[in-house]
Amino acid sequence: MIDLHTHSTASDGSLSPATLISRAHQQGLTAIALTDHDTIAGLEEAEAEARSRGIGFIPGIEIEITWEPGEFHLLGLGILRPSPQFSEAITELVRLREARNREIIRKMQEAGMPVCYEDILGFSAGPCIGRPHFAALMVSRRIVKNREQAFDQYLGKGRPFYVPKEGLEFLRAVDIIKDSGGIAVLAHPMSLYIAWGRLPELIKDLRDQGLDGIEAWHPTAKVHSCKRLEALGKSLGLLITAGSDFHGESRPDRKLGITAGNRKIEAALLEGFPDIFTIKQISH
Repeated sequence: MIDLHTHSTASDGSLSPATLISRAHQQGLTAIALTDHDTIAGLEEAEAEARSRGIGFIPGIEIEITWEPGEFHLLGLGILRPSPQFSEAITELVRLREARNREIIRKMQEAGMPVCYEDILGFSAGPCIGRPHFAALMVSRRIVKNREQAFDQYLGKGRPFYVPKEGLEFLRAVDIIKDSGGIAVLAHPMSLYIAWGRLPELIKDLRDQGLDGIEAWHPTAKVHSCKRLEALGKSLGLLITAGSDFHGESRPDRKLGITAGNRKIEAALLEGFPDIFTIKQISH
């Protein structure tokens, strides 16, 4: 069992990078990728723990891509040697994220909520602040009962505190991933909000621009959709990946090594992949 899409406290997960790897080892995973949002801050810690546990480790990232009407996230799997251009782009994403967070705070203040940037920082164990941390603050102040209500009433798209998130252009993101030794994988394609009739043409175009694979299997998608995405990806000669998109306590329904339909993510999925490990799988 493996997992090619997880998050730690370096972005919006609830487990530290080391604890995430330890948990994966305890649950029998033989390989795992850490793919925090717009940051690689947790990779060194995670890799060290993976080495001590004898678990295969894939250093990764999940990059926000400029896109409408849905969300376009690009996984970079195998960030073995971050290039100067990669580091520059990540710094830019941090700046864009902070500007967005400050705009959310401004909207909250205008609505009469006494909140400042330092308040939000207190809900993050890492450098990457996002809407889940705003939701946690709202829960702690009893503005809402839970995270879901925070998003449904205030932070979700079209809600009072929503601010669109800026990202990188697709070609630039692909270039920095490949320059850093990685492969570029379209995360949870259903989040693009593209009709099935248009999806094959879009993904073919992305492939022609450098896309290497698609995350056909994701826990938010229905099994029949995952099978359809897998068939589409294979027909286009793309690598097929699967992930849990594990976050920990904030999304307790997502389990390490498990994807859509409560299916285990088999290690055989990696057959035919390029070498994206810093630490190889160890046979048990």
